[in-house]
Amino acid sequence: MSDNEAPKAVRRPRGAQTAGPQAQQHLLRAASELFYRDGVRTVGVDAVVERAGVNKMSLYRQFSSKDELVMAYLEQKDEQFFGYVEKSFAKHPGEPAKQLQQYFDDLVKRASVDDYRGCPFVNVSVEFPDPQHPARQFVFRNKQRLMARLLELSVAAGAADPQALANALGLLIEGVYAASQTFGPGCGPIVVAPKVTAQLIAAACGSAPPVR
Repeated sequence: MSDNEAPKAVRRPRGAQTAGPQAQQHLLRAASELFYRDGVRTVGVDAVVERAGVNKMSLYRQFSSKDELVMAYLEQKDEQFFGYVEKSFAKHPGEPAKQLQQYFDDLVKRASVDDYRGCPFVNVSVEFPDPQHPARQFVFRNKQRLMARLLELSVAAGAADPQALANALGLLIEGVYAASQTFGPGCGPIVVAPKVTAQLIAAACGSAPPVR
């Protein structure tokens, strides 16, 4: 499963009766698969309804508009994303430099699977050019939260300039996302990311980089 993927939606028979919470679950699962794979603007509500196996009335009972469905999708992706982030960090409790390194080791694995479609937040930001659009604002908050976490660990790791290290790591993360879609998943620029991370951390914290 990739960095920001939800479980694959299973196509259900049309007309199947579902209760409100169950219908919402099916719709979000379908939207997550389709929006991530094909793009938010490309996928219409009819496709989501078809994939979810519910009728259109069920969709509008749960979400007042497609925009509201998109925001629910982003909220779900945000929760999943930071679940991945914290799971990586938790592998080395109390060792911030290793926590930062581990995140990149895990990111590279996720960005090397065949169906990886990059960061859903980057994808959404490209689709919505207006920086004031609620979806773009959500993306901005997601990225801010990640940068705050990187800064927190850079401070804890003893970096001479924690903000510079966090910015460099943030740039490297975005580079992995972009390279996965231009060069392809598992490409050379992605594979080298953990080594670059080790060098950045070592230079910032005044230690020898580990042999990778």
